[in-house]
Amino acid sequence: MTRRRTTGTLPPAYGEPVRDEDTFRLRLPPPRAAGDMGNGSPPAPRSGSRAGSGSGSRPLSGSRSGSRPGSGSRSASEPRSRSRSAARSRVRRRQRNRRRVLSLTVLVLAAVAGAALLVGRPWLDEGGPADAAPAQAGGPDNASEPLEDAPAPTSPPTPTPSASADGDASREREDDALGPEDIPASGPGTFTVARAGVTSKGRGSAYRVEVENGIGVDPDRAAEDIAAILADPRGWSHGGERSFRQVADGSAGLVIRIATPATTDRMCGAYGLNTRGEVNCRGGEKVMVNLKRWQLGSPQFDGPVSEYRALIVNHEVGHWLGRGHETCPGKGRPAPAMMQQINGLKGCVANAWPYDAKGRYLGGPKVP
Repeated sequence: MTRRRTTGTLPPAYGEPVRDEDTFRLRLPPPRAAGDMGNGSPPAPRSGSRAGSGSGSRPLSGSRSGSRPGSGSRSASEPRSRSRSAARSRVRRRQRNRRRVLSLTVLVLAAVAGAALLVGRPWLDEGGPADAAPAQAGGPDNASEPLEDAPAPTSPPTPTPSASADGDASREREDDALGPEDIPASGPGTFTVARAGVTSKGRGSAYRVEVENGIGVDPDRAAEDIAAILADPRGWSHGGERSFRQVADGSAGLVIRIATPATTDRMCGAYGLNTRGEVNCRGGEKVMVNLKRWQLGSPQFDGPVSEYRALIVNHEVGHWLGRGHETCPGKGRPAPAMMQQINGLKGCVANAWPYDAKGRYLGGPKVP
């Protein structure tokens, strides 16, 4: 250890040299700031070491210096570094969780939106949406209609005649006797609402039947045919899954209209669909049945006109329920009711019903 002589520590009268034990007792503390020693000298740099005897001084625990601590000291920045690393890990975990939740939300919304789009999409009966012009902005429910509805008849309802085999046969003969020349190309564009039948009470999806005036179709008889089709266990009421009730006034979620080719073209055109004077369509809650198809059937359908009417109703109501087009499932098998059978059966057998007598769904591959 280097000894220092201290001036002014012992009385000058003694004049004796400073002893080692005196040096130890008179050890000065390290300077704290400039001027603390009282002699005007600048403070010595703080080394972080404790003064003592010998040359190997021991560093103070927790002391700071201008240089990085040695191997025996604990860095004060290490806890902060670990804390920052842990915080970054938590942030990354939260970001990953947010991305997972966002991806799942997008998938769910896409599925819901797809289902909603399918239900509300305008459908061209025998050509599909691909053949149709784009629908007007705002969707088919907001499309303006060029025609006004005729009010429901105000005469009191008459008893519904009971169906008989002879009556059905005479109706079939009457229908079969019609030809293309018997179908008026256009009509007045006004409609008569069919009187509600026995299905008007109770629960179920409310629908209304309307027939264009002056086209040779009795509204009440057409409504009877449609009610029988909707109530058939081979139809969409199968197994009691759903039910339908006909109404003559009030709100109805489904409106089935039978109209001339020109009127059908005009009203389907309001939804951006081109029926070309030949086929049916559905837009929003309205089903437009072309009079030509209702009275003549289809050359591709091997069966009576009454059976083809069942195909018309089942096909269009299927679209209203949110179902898309299907195709033939295999040669010799029943054609699905959701198949565009007027374009050809593709090896299948003509069929008007979505279910068979045993309650099995008669479907096929979906058409993109």
